[in-house]
Amino acid sequence: MKQSVFVSGLIISAFVVSAIIYFYALPQFIRDGGPLVIALIALSIMVFTFTVERTLSLHKANGKGPLPKFLKAVERSLEEQKLEDAVALCDQQQGSLAVILKAGLTRYRELQKRKKPLSPDRLIAELQKAFEEATSLEMPLLEKNLIAIATIASVATMVGLLGTTLGMIRAFQALATTGSPDAVQLSLGISEALVNTAGGLVSAIAGIVAYNVFINKVDTFTYQLDEAVYNIVQTVKVQAGEEEEEA
Repeated sequence: MKQSVFVSGLIISAFVVSAIIYFYALPQFIRDGGPLVIALIALSIMVFTFTVERTLSLHKANGKGPLPKFLKAVERSLEEQKLEDAVALCDQQQGSLAVILKAGLTRYRELQKRKKPLSPDRLIAELQKAFEEATSLEMPLLEKNLIAIATIASVATMVGLLGTTLGMIRAFQALATTGSPDAVQLSLGISEALVNTAGGLVSAIAGIVAYNVFINKVDTFTYQLDEAVYNIVQTVKVQAGEEEEEA
């Protein structure tokens, strides 16, 4: 609900602001691009807003301190069988990766306290299930608005192409007049086509670059998560096997 309200408010605000910019802040040669320029400005504003929102959100998701150092500290604590220290490290880090690891480690702590210990295979299965459930809750937060950015990039290209087509129609209409061509209408048509082409390309390029940058960050996060979960599961598996042999 909050997300839909945010997106709806952003769309309305972007068009209002773009209309004000179009009528009061742009030079005449850009206004010659026609009313579609308003839509292109609005799309650029939305790309900029989503880019800022994703930058802040992903920065917060990284938590406090470098992730590689945090992951090594958690793995070291587990190897030394200091589970509480590992959980405390997750509380201190406060990032999305820490939230996922804490969910699995907390589940592991609960299973250790059971009167009847689980078999190593069952223990690993429960641990992996906890990691998967936590990941399914965190990943949508990391990928939020990425589809919107990609959609805006595609729509901006189409809107720019539409403006280009309308401008060329206007130019050819000027050429089709009886007698000498209307030079003013011809130049206005060409100007409209080029302005919309440029506006569509600017919005589309900004959206594509932003989308690829954020997708790369999410992929890096996913890789670090998979590696951390694998190492933790392997450590727990070894320890559970040793405990079973001792029993």
